[in-house]
Amino acid sequence: MKYRPEIDGLRALAVLPVILSHAGFSAFHGGFVGVDVFFVISGFLITTILLAENAEGRFSILGFYERRARRILPALFLVMACSTALAWWSLLPDELENFGQSLFATSAFANNMLLMLTSGYWSLASEFKPLLHTWSLGVEEQFYILFPLLLMACRRWRAQSLLGLFALLSLLSLAAAEWASLAQPTLAFYLLPTRAWELLLGSMAALCARQAWLAAVPRQAWQPLSLLGLAMVLAAILGFGEAVRSPSLWILLPTVGAVLIILFALPGTWAHRLLASKVPVGIGLISYSAYLWHQPLFAFARIIGREKPSDGLMLALSGLTLVLAHASWRWVEQPFRHSAGFGRRFIFSASLAGSVLFAGIGLHLHLSHGLPERVYGASAKGQSGMYVTYNERVFQRKVDAFVRQDARKVLVHGNSYARDFVNMNLEAFDQATLEFVYRDDFPECLDQLSGGAARLYAQADVIVYASGGMGPGVKCVQRNIAIAQAAGKAVYYVGGKHFGYNLNWLARLSAQERALQTNAVIPVAWEEGEALRAAVPASHFLPIYQRVMLQERRMPVADAAGRMLSPDRVHLTQDGAVYVGQRVLWDTAYEQVLGRPARKRAAQP
Repeated sequence: MKYRPEIDGLRALAVLPVILSHAGFSAFHGGFVGVDVFFVISGFLITTILLAENAEGRFSILGFYERRARRILPALFLVMACSTALAWWSLLPDELENFGQSLFATSAFANNMLLMLTSGYWSLASEFKPLLHTWSLGVEEQFYILFPLLLMACRRWRAQSLLGLFALLSLLSLAAAEWASLAQPTLAFYLLPTRAWELLLGSMAALCARQAWLAAVPRQAWQPLSLLGLAMVLAAILGFGEAVRSPSLWILLPTVGAVLIILFALPGTWAHRLLASKVPVGIGLISYSAYLWHQPLFAFARIIGREKPSDGLMLALSGLTLVLAHASWRWVEQPFRHSAGFGRRFIFSASLAGSVLFAGIGLHLHLSHGLPERVYGASAKGQSGMYVTYNERVFQRKVDAFVRQDARKVLVHGNSYARDFVNMNLEAFDQATLEFVYRDDFPECLDQLSGGAARLYAQADVIVYASGGMGPGVKCVQRNIAIAQAAGKAVYYVGGKHFGYNLNWLARLSAQERALQTNAVIPVAWEEGEALRAAVPASHFLPIYQRVMLQERRMPVADAAGRMLSPDRVHLTQDGAVYVGQRVLWDTAYEQVLGRPARKRAAQP
């Protein structure tokens, strides 16, 4: 294939917005479309190469995968190795377990599937995932498994028939993407069937270019068409925001723009002159390594620090990304791609060994739950109360009726914050005179209850809403209070809680150093907490911030013994439930409503 420098320039146009978007610069919120542009480029290049090899009768599946291994794996293995070392040093157990899962999935080019399956309420925030970006490699490699086989099966087809097949598959994939982006957005974002149309756009461009079907387009049209393509890509980068569904019909703007650039940014056009100039081409050449390095650099900068990294630091890390990319391109990518010293047997053997090694490390981190003894000491192994799964034990109390006659009955409604509240009670009070039922599926307002919900409410002595902010029941606070009081029942709303921007820095401290450490509460959490407190009368409100927070809006993140209060910045460990529960529940009107049950465990200093 004849080298086209403007395509390397297009790579630069794709990778730089991705980097700046993930660095958090709001002007590049639409930078995520750079990945879509990469898909188009990949589809074009791989189809061009395969069509040429098929036409010349020299296509080989082994040769194809050898080239993919040379191109993809050396730099990827380097980044995975560096990320693994940093993760071992810096991550708390839950986060390290999550990293291990990503390491295993990335080794199998299936991180897109893992992210689709694990995205949800408990998923770790994306900015703290060092290998998050490898989902796109999974999409590409899965395409590369199927696409050569498709071309082999259709090798006797006429070009027009092949173009029709590509167009049909693209339309089906795009239709699936448009539907799924509304009905199942996570599935749409990560999986090949809803992304294939982007790669196939590149394939159709390759077929058109090879067959010279565009010769009928007058040369005078190249200029406006290539500039239109450039404008379309830039408009998406600068104009799209988080509300744009991806992939969907909206993504036709940057992807069709990329096709126009590929087909018409030819020598003599301004777009070619711009994209084929020295700087864009240089960045395009190292774009793969730049893409690999940027997410780990950004994620570990967030993981290591207590506070959100400054814009200045993120800009500096963006620059460091290009420095590391150039180094790995020159001393890792290029030697493995072009050196005759690395034969096919070596490439396949090393690829298999590296994949098995990283998959094994990842599996170990998953099965060991992130090696808690690495942070908490040998005694921590097997202690379930330090994980977010401690929160889920409350699901055992999601039942349809209270069963005890000799207990104060407490109905707790909400999400995982409500489950934390139940755990606070279980750790703060002896349960001899208490019975808790937890539900997350009832209407917000007491006057809307029916069926089983109404029966549970009728049995309850106390109703508690806890959702971390302006959640269930808040919109009808006054009605709920009036209805409950008329029935002789008590209603309470639990305040929000948050333990700061990041907790992973605690992994590097000894238990003695962790004792009574604090984190500043993030502004959005504080604002939500204040909004909730303003909406609920003080006599019906159980504040967490006001009873636990220290001066200057700082939350303790460990108790006096150095035991961590939260595993993930939001929820409570068992020690956290003890610490927070005693301070929030003891010596309150709520405790009196419960009948002053016996207290458990002496208050921690």
